[in-house]
Amino acid sequence: MRFIVSTIGTSTLTNSIDRQNPAEGTWAGILGMSANEKKDALSDESKNVMEILAKRAQEKLNQNNVETNRRASAELYGIYGIYNASLPQNSSDQHYLICTDTAQGQRTGELIKDFLTKHGFSTVNIITPAQLSTKNTKAFADGTKELIKWLEEHVPKRSNDYEVIFNLVGGFKSLQGYMNTFGAFYADEVIYIFERSTDLIRIPRLPIQIDTTVIENHLMKFAMMAAGEMYPIEALDEVPGTLLEPLTDNGKTVAGLSAWGTLIWNRTKSELLIEELLPLPRLSYMNTFIRDFESETDTKKRLSLQETLAKVSYLLEKDNGDTQALSRDGGLQFKPLQGFRNIYTFRIARGIRVSCNIDNDIDNDIDNGTLKLRKYGLRNRVNTNP
Repeated sequence: MRFIVSTIGTSTLTNSIDRQNPAEGTWAGILGMSANEKKDALSDESKNVMEILAKRAQEKLNQNNVETNRRASAELYGIYGIYNASLPQNSSDQHYLICTDTAQGQRTGELIKDFLTKHGFSTVNIITPAQLSTKNTKAFADGTKELIKWLEEHVPKRSNDYEVIFNLVGGFKSLQGYMNTFGAFYADEVIYIFERSTDLIRIPRLPIQIDTTVIENHLMKFAMMAAGEMYPIEALDEVPGTLLEPLTDNGKTVAGLSAWGTLIWNRTKSELLIEELLPLPRLSYMNTFIRDFESETDTKKRLSLQETLAKVSYLLEKDNGDTQALSRDGGLQFKPLQGFRNIYTFRIARGIRVSCNIDNDIDNDIDNGTLKLRKYGLRNRVNTNP
């Protein structure tokens, strides 16, 4: 079975412009100027041009002519190439269309999805990483990190059951560059074409070994940055700059993980976070909690616990120890445990909870935002004996 990830650009729209018609001479420019806009920000003129071209593209694709379809869409050119110019019927292959978070990206994705669905592919999904566009550097960086998160959670691990293919024939050049590198970690094969070429270029998976020394030496900081923490740049002077994304905050330079840092972290965290509990800001561990962690034999559950603890620590640090930050996060479900004084629980995963105390300033009974973790395990066990 194939798991095919295709980057989606706007060629399906631009290829439908009648270049011989003087009245459409400005349409390419109109599309270019509005390429990064969401639907509610489009001018009436941009909406009209986009919809006329989308309708034309749909009519072309409905002709069911292979050469017409390949000329109509760079994305379909690559997909047809995967299947040697003949699309299979009722295929179980899975197609995922990576679209920008823009009106044109969504409209083009809908056209490709509709075409593939009509040709019998049962699994065709549009994936839109939040903020992904080429509008500015920050939007693109945030979008690529969301994309990495999706890849990590959904692309099958290497096995005989799936062949993972990245189809990069279509899409924006900036995104193609990133996806080509991502493909070295996630795909069995990457395909694209050279400029002015009609032949597909196929790049097989390359053997890559990651040096984890830097991450091991700064494990707590990497876990916190993955949760959202930003550190003063001088506190990260031993971390390679390519793994960091710096920005200016109140006149000071701080940094978190870049897209590359996020990628490397996701590729290594499952090995680095399962050995022992991380020392994290505003968290302390009772012996009962440590024993519960050490008795957990499922490495995925250990990883989930550590990542959630880093998130809790980050939220507390971000809000200067205000535990209300945990209550506002719906995923944690942080709340007092009924029937017990000063004992709270929060969610790790479905049916899995942690019990804790809020450490207070003894003299003033003030919440100082530090949690003492007591128990970890099945919800019923933790709730009845926290």
